[in-house]
Amino acid sequence: MQKGNQHIEGKNLHRKLHFWLTVLLGGAVLTSEVCAGQQPDAPAPQPAVVAKQAQAAAATAPAPGAPVRLTLQDALALARKNEPTYQSVVTAAGVAGETRAQTRDTLLPSVNFNTSVIYTQSSHNGTNGVIFIANNAVHEYISQGNVHQQLDLASWETYRSAAALASAAKARAEVAARGLVVTVVMNYFAAAAAEKKLESAARTADAGEKFLQLTLALEKGGEVAHSDVIKADLQAQDRRRQLQEAKLGLLNARLDLAVLLFSDFNDHFEIGDDLHGNVALPPQPEFEAQAAQGNPEIRAALAATQAAAHEVSAARAGYLPTISLDYFYGIDAPQYAVNGFALDKSKVSNLGSSAIASLSLPIWNWGATQSRVRSAELQRDQAKRELSFAQRKLLAEMRSLYSEAETALNELAGLQRSAELSEESLRLTTMRYQGGEATVLEVVDAQTTFAQASAAYQDGAVRYRVALANLQTLTGVLTTP
Repeated sequence: MQKGNQHIEGKNLHRKLHFWLTVLLGGAVLTSEVCAGQQPDAPAPQPAVVAKQAQAAAATAPAPGAPVRLTLQDALALARKNEPTYQSVVTAAGVAGETRAQTRDTLLPSVNFNTSVIYTQSSHNGTNGVIFIANNAVHEYISQGNVHQQLDLASWETYRSAAALASAAKARAEVAARGLVVTVVMNYFAAAAAEKKLESAARTADAGEKFLQLTLALEKGGEVAHSDVIKADLQAQDRRRQLQEAKLGLLNARLDLAVLLFSDFNDHFEIGDDLHGNVALPPQPEFEAQAAQGNPEIRAALAATQAAAHEVSAARAGYLPTISLDYFYGIDAPQYAVNGFALDKSKVSNLGSSAIASLSLPIWNWGATQSRVRSAELQRDQAKRELSFAQRKLLAEMRSLYSEAETALNELAGLQRSAELSEESLRLTTMRYQGGEATVLEVVDAQTTFAQASAAYQDGAVRYRVALANLQTLTGVLTTP
């Protein structure tokens, strides 16, 4: 009998397993059909197409260990994210915005819920009376919601002052962002110029080595004196030292840029923008229009002046009365319950409401309000002076920075021409020396002139780029190729 029951239970288990497997398989088939029905026109990817897509992805993806190609816009984005001084100004602007929100919220009604129990010693005559006249019963339970509203001019002016300070902090964050652009541009193109200077130093060092070999060969042929060899050797030694200094300069420039941009100190990158790219100088009327419109320094000074004026009004509000309104609803009864009992044991409701309106009128505080008014007026006058100074400074900087950029652009073409002529002069002077028509001093002088002209050309390009970035501090528009 027991074996028969086990056999029946085995059959039932088998049927249950068969049923659930059928349900699961059917659901999987139905799901695949629904998915296929949602995308009826999507053909299956062909192997050749998949292979081409994989090859394209591999071609566009950076090779492992390859340096990161860093454009100027990439550098600006990284600096805004990782530079701590700029982020501190942005944080201050965020805190000022939250302070504005907090002062605004104080102007709105607040809702609180309070629950408390008060125990008071009863009277000695055995009645339900209490000793302390401020309380209503021996056991008093308070559980009420409170809507509170305070009306005063000082809170309103404090909010307006906080709003103006938030605007000033936002403008200062924009000023810091534009100043960060100058720093990034300076370091970015300084690294690019250091690469160019290293190339130039390598070329002059190579020219010095070749000239030394030339003097040695001519000395063996009896065509020049040994003093030429000595002079060429000294010049070659000097060029080797300049090459080492150029390598050190490039290392320091790259390290300065890496510290500014990367949070993990990544110095494995390459400069993506061309130092000598064609970047046009904006027309002066267009520049002046952009600089005068919405300048962040002017906006910051104007917002600070407005905040100081509101602080004066808030201080003067200390002479005015303050009104506060309170509305209570809940329980204030001898029992902690919605319904209670009166003396005659009848059932009564403990729920009730009350309202309080109060007026506070300042009478005497030993001149503290008058002192606050004088202090606020002094700060307001100083803010007005700073606004006037910022306006005058903007007019002066508009002319000075544009003239700087224009001068750097005009000199850049001459510096490029000087570098090209000095290179050609070195080539011709070396050929003349080899033909016996020039002295060793002329060759050395040509090498020195070429090295100086090449370095001046790179420095001039950096100067023009930085001058454009300084224009951006006034216009907010970074000119890029």
